[in-house]
Amino acid sequence: MAFTSILRKTANSLAPLAIRLARVQRNYHSCIFTALNHGFQPQQHTVNRFYPNTLHFSTAVDSQKSASDESLLRVIESEIQCAEESDEYDQAEGTPSEFPFKIEDTPGLQTITLTREYDGELIKVNVHMPDLVTGEGEADDDNDDDTEKPSKSNVPLVVNVSKKDGPSLEFNCTAYPDEITIDSLSVRNPNSEDELAYEGPDFYDLDENLQKAFHKYLEIRGIKPSTTNYLHEYMINKDGREYILWLKNLKKFIEE
Repeated sequence: MAFTSILRKTANSLAPLAIRLARVQRNYHSCIFTALNHGFQPQQHTVNRFYPNTLHFSTAVDSQKSASDESLLRVIESEIQCAEESDEYDQAEGTPSEFPFKIEDTPGLQTITLTREYDGELIKVNVHMPDLVTGEGEADDDNDDDTEKPSKSNVPLVVNVSKKDGPSLEFNCTAYPDEITIDSLSVRNPNSEDELAYEGPDFYDLDENLQKAFHKYLEIRGIKPSTTNYLHEYMINKDGREYILWLKNLKKFIEE
């Protein structure tokens, strides 16, 4: 009898546990079903009971992020409008009829490429964004004559002149208003695996007559002040277009 009583008491004590386990299992399946149907009501009460500040903190952070993003978007939109209305970013006039190159301008790139053929040669020019200098011509009159002259706005150029299946000449140039300087000259061999370059001496160390001859060499191939002056204007306008494009991509990213 005592043993039977013990079994009965044990069974009675285990019964609530089994019921609780079964209830937990039913609740688990119910939670999955509810989550799939975007219900979440039972879980919200549980979370609120044990972590009363969690949802409040999350909501506050989301609210701050949203307000910050909206503020940033307003600033970006204002900057886009200002840039589009600025005369500085107006489209350049049409390409001059005497301009000897074909222009390849890809949005998003900070360079443009010029190409042309001349007497069996392929001439390719990579034009970089201008280095703008403000306040030109405002040097102090009291400066000594031997003082270095103020910098001028300029456009960096890399000019490559090649012949079919042969080596090419590569000139690193800087185009100033109405003036072009050659900074360096190298010979490249396309037949070698690494396109070996033979770097020459400092261009300004060359004989003056040789320097003049190379300037004439480039001039008859289209690298002359009338060409580079137009490029200077073109690249200033491109700089503005690229800035607007960058702003619009920023705006698109923030909005998504």
